[in-house]
Amino acid sequence: MSERLTDEQIAEGLKAVPAWHREGDALLRTLQAPDFPAAIRMVVAVAESAEAMNHHPDIDIRWRTLHFALSTHDAGGITALDLRLAAAIDAAVDTVGTGTR
Repeated sequence: MSERLTDEQIAEGLKAVPAWHREGDALLRTLQAPDFPAAIRMVVAVAESAEAMNHHPDIDIRWRTLHFALSTHDAGGITALDLRLAAAIDAAVDTVGTGTR
């Protein structure tokens, strides 16, 4: 199990993933796709990265708006794994190339 990060470690880690912000015990990111099919392509790209890491985000899709939430539930908060997954999500979305930050 990963250890929870301190507030300072989280703040420092968020510098590497500026599209994300902290809300309580989770890291959040919202983005807009140009259309619904592009949003689904983004989710597929994220799912592949998440599965490879065996760490899965909460994803909410509202037409072309995607909300991602990351938290390591068994650790009770944010861990280094969440920051790594945030970076992987950013890369996956960039690979699809249709998102705005």
